[in-house]
Amino acid sequence: MTTEDHYPARMIAMLEAVWGTGFLSPGGPDEVARILEGQEIAGCSVLDIGCGAGGIDIALVRNHGAGYVTGLDVEDPVLTRARSLVAEAGLTGRIGLIKVVPGPLPFPQATFDVVFSKDSIVHIPDKHALMADVFRVLKPGGRFIASDWLIGTETVSPLMAAYIAAEGLDFGMATPVRYLDAMAAAGFVAGRTRSRNAWYRVQAREELARLQGDAGKTAAKVVGPEFVRTNVGIWQRMIPVLDSGEHCPTHLFARKPGG
Repeated sequence: MTTEDHYPARMIAMLEAVWGTGFLSPGGPDEVARILEGQEIAGCSVLDIGCGAGGIDIALVRNHGAGYVTGLDVEDPVLTRARSLVAEAGLTGRIGLIKVVPGPLPFPQATFDVVFSKDSIVHIPDKHALMADVFRVLKPGGRFIASDWLIGTETVSPLMAAYIAAEGLDFGMATPVRYLDAMAAAGFVAGRTRSRNAWYRVQAREELARLQGDAGKTAAKVVGPEFVRTNVGIWQRMIPVLDSGEHCPTHLFARKPGG
């Protein structure tokens, strides 16, 4: 672990207690399935940007038949956890995990059928550069299928600023309009977004209740009660900005022409 890691081992343990083994964002394999509704990926080569602790990539292969998944992340602790879970699942021949540095994707053009990401590209501030690079590595006819944590407006309220500060993460949140503009500027067609705010308003309250109950007690044995209390405070700051619509989890879709 380095001093720059945003997801050290205790944070991974904390989030898995809330979201499930191998998951560092809401909804687990059920939300992966909802992102992929109407999107067939069986046999496809998939790039997962921000693979985290590996649960997503396991679900892409095991539940949705992806041919081969290449998972990228920038931190050793999450990749260590992901490699362990992938090995336990017996999927090392179908999932490759790579540490990268922030910047352009380290692949030739037209490499992948699908670029996937779940609640991770919030950490990449330049959405236009990101979408241009995603477009580059997709094959003609390839698809961008993702979810991310978006912001409702370009103006950040004091409540939203307080929530982001409490998270202590390098959030580069963008509006749906900015994402759609970045997709179009990169050359994508059929760009669209689907808000998940209404779902997560309910889900976040359930997560907070678990943190204040048995899941929090279980996590406290691993990460300590003070760390659990800190995360309870984060959830308590998040719910009001979900209710206001400023925090807007969203599904994202676009297609590269051709194919």
